[in-house]
Amino acid sequence: MAVTARSGMYETKAWGVVNQPDFINMCVGIETRLTPFQLLDALQAIEIQTGRRKSYKWGPREVDLDILFCGERVIDEERLKIPHPYAHLRGFVLEPLAEIAPEFVHPVIGQTIEHLLRSLQTPA
Repeated sequence: MAVTARSGMYETKAWGVVNQPDFINMCVGIETRLTPFQLLDALQAIEIQTGRRKSYKWGPREVDLDILFCGERVIDEERLKIPHPYAHLRGFVLEPLAEIAPEFVHPVIGQTIEHLLRSLQTPA
């Protein structure tokens, strides 16, 4: 596995359950020979090794590693959904992602990351 891009770190207000500490977010681009399910297993092992404990949905956690995209692939399995189903709705995801991949086109929505971020920042 090789890291191909790394965003800065962004501190943002919590999302979902808002009465918890702020989030620290970043995005990393990688190249890997792992399948998406193998990568998911590896990320979950890292979460456990770094102290993640079971919590409630969107509750506080020490670390949360998500697969946002896998190129143009679309996976809709109970255990893994790619693209991440909320990525396009979360500024705390889109901002660091736009830093490393602004022209990446969301394979389902058909818009660039930069456009999705601007859409969130512009009131309707």
